[in-house]
Amino acid sequence: MNDLPLSDLDAFTAIARERSFRAAARKRGVSASSLSESLRRLEERLGVRLLNRTTRSVTPTAAGERLLAQLAPALSEVAAALGALDNFRDRPAGTLRLNVPTIAARLFLPDIACRFLKLYPEIELEIVAEDSFIDVLAAGFDAGIRYDERIERDMIAVPIGPRRQRYVTAASPAYLQERGVPQHPRDLLEHSCIRHRFLSGAALTWEFERSGETLAISPSGALTSNSIEVELAAAIAGLGIIGSFQELLEPSLASGQLVAILDDWVSEFSGPYLYYASRRHMPAPLRAFVDFLKLERQRAPSG
Repeated sequence: MNDLPLSDLDAFTAIARERSFRAAARKRGVSASSLSESLRRLEERLGVRLLNRTTRSVTPTAAGERLLAQLAPALSEVAAALGALDNFRDRPAGTLRLNVPTIAARLFLPDIACRFLKLYPEIELEIVAEDSFIDVLAAGFDAGIRYDERIERDMIAVPIGPRRQRYVTAASPAYLQERGVPQHPRDLLEHSCIRHRFLSGAALTWEFERSGETLAISPSGALTSNSIEVELAAAIAGLGIIGSFQELLEPSLASGQLVAILDDWVSEFSGPYLYYASRRHMPAPLRAFVDFLKLERQRAPSG
């Protein structure tokens, strides 16, 4: 078994991750039939079925799940070792895959990504924005962006984006005129609030702080969504009170479509981090991105 082709193992991991031959083929830039042939060859050599496939779905068998869990980190190490050879090039090249929360993809990552790609045109950047908390290495990513409370302790973290952020509440003038202005976070329990729910099913708790006192509120309302566009439109339409990042609400606050409330009860927290595993061979694109972020931080005005 020591002579199993790495290409066949890589084909299996791609199909197992995507749960689709076509999706895996698109990401690999090959045909679905070639991946199918690689999988057939691998299963024949191993003598065990790795994937259950029907016309509608592709799912790993118990053996496939175990192989994927053990194989993904190893293939990441191989890719990293090969990527390290790019350090001998004049300019870093290759693919950098990032898993990021949607808030990062919306607020600050586009500007950072564009400036990075202009500096390193031979690097291909792939960004997947989602709010589920996954094992980025097992899922085939080089790094992720998360807030510090969500970062595993064995990861290396590098600051990215704003270093302090605020979570604020607001409502439309029409809503406040009809329902009144809350004076305390507990008053929100008597109001219609627009909630955000992650794809995991967890609903976001609203946290407030004033003079060292902290409160966590789980309000209810007519609308719960995982789309900030839907939530913002509902708030502007007067359907309830919205709680979100200040940067997201700022344009609507500036235009008067929304009015900030509970100004003395604002949740402030530290900004996000790029995080990645400590490993001997860091891929050249990831090393270039980390160095880029550190240099930007050094150039940023203090205070």
